Amino acid sequence: MSNSIKFGVSTWLWQSPFTTESVSLFPKIKELGYDSVEIPVEDPSLIDGKVVKEELLKNGLSSTVCGVFGPTKDLTSDDVQLHKNCFDYVEKCFELCTTFEVDFLAGPMYSAVGKARMVSSEQRKAEWELAVKNLRKVCDIAKGFGQSIALEPLNRFESDLVNTAEDVVRLTNDINESNAKVLLDGFHMTIEEKNIREAIRTVGEKLIHVQVSENHRGIPGTGLTPWDDFQQGLKDINYEGGIVIESFTPEIKELAGAVCIWKNLADSQDEFASEGIKFLKKTFKS
Repeated sequence: MSNSIKFGVSTWLWQSPFTTESVSLFPKIKELGYDSVEIPVEDPSLIDGKVVKEELLKNGLSSTVCGVFGPTKDLTSDDVQLHKNCFDYVEKCFELCTTFEVDFLAGPMYSAVGKARMVSSEQRKAEWELAVKNLRKVCDIAKGFGQSIALEPLNRFESDLVNTAEDVVRLTNDINESNAKVLLDGFHMTIEEKNIREAIRTVGEKLIHVQVSENHRGIPGTGLTPWDDFQQGLKDINYEGGIVIESFTPEIKELAGAVCIWKNLADSQDEFASEGIKFLKKTFKS
């Protein structure tokens, strides 16, 4: 494994939505041993990019940015207004990425999260083609900022379009833009993949970002995830991106309801972050 891997944590572990005031988390995140903080952008208007950048610098943290795609931002919808919402939103996200000196925007931007239905193969094909067409536009917007996109497969309960490494590689191949890349999330992979090492190898050099938690969304190392396979897979492809813990707090009812977290996954969110990074450093620093 490369020693250039940076370990990060999503602010979703403590708060939602991220606002300018959320920078109060940065000193704690640094103190816990993280190199990086993942900023989920639910509402760009709540974030003063310059202030956030100053606080990142002050705390010696880099960052990554994750987009949030709900029902009002759906590139596979029949309603073109929802496409426009998405294009306007990603543009604001790319502006934040530029301010934070991040070179990609991550997330499942091909469709609205939670859009999981039984539809005909004709409709599925039409929606796939719509996603490809609209993601080419997103890639074009990204190029204007010197950015890439990292597309994230979701489990079958959250998406009916892109669930596996194989799916996301097909999507990036169909988009056929140099800046269409991939994010893999271990939580979704433990539901959808037959073999995590093979899934990582399937994505190969397209993989620019990794998110992790346990198969039950809890602290890495406390569940069924085959971490040796995960580590070997990343080693196979000489992965040099970030590894970010993404989980959520049951205290934020709206977000917890959306991701089906009904109980505490640790005694405290700080303990989750503290134990999680210890495990990741032990597992991926070899």
